[in-house]
Amino acid sequence: MSAADAMPAAIRHWHAVAAARDVAGLEALLAADAVFESPVVHTPQVGRAIVMRYLAAAFQVLNNEGFHYPNQWFGARSAVLEFATEIDGIAVNGIDMITWDEADRIIHFKVMIRPLKAINLVYEKMRETLTAMGPRPA
Repeated sequence: MSAADAMPAAIRHWHAVAAARDVAGLEALLAADAVFESPVVHTPQVGRAIVMRYLAAAFQVLNNEGFHYPNQWFGARSAVLEFATEIDGIAVNGIDMITWDEADRIIHFKVMIRPLKAINLVYEKMRETLTAMGPRPA
């Protein structure tokens, strides 16, 4: 079995959507009641529309030409994906913790970032991007 075969379907789909920065593809990938936990927003963000908004902003801020997943760990319906990128000369390292349901739709997406210099930069860039996207969905 190849590494790609061992990768859960939900994560294969996530990788395809993320690589293409396919915001429309997020809709089919996310459960209606998906939850997003940001490294800088205290309260979990609940619902497909708001999770899509945060992930779309992350596609713009984090998912640049240097973005990659050097390590991944899989459970039955969960995964931890370590990511690395560089923004404005600052190395950004973090993890995406993803859980999905029996239909391979993401139900929970938690992001953690390090070091402090990187999280401060990502916070500012995400704030700017989310503001430029207009009003938050209801």
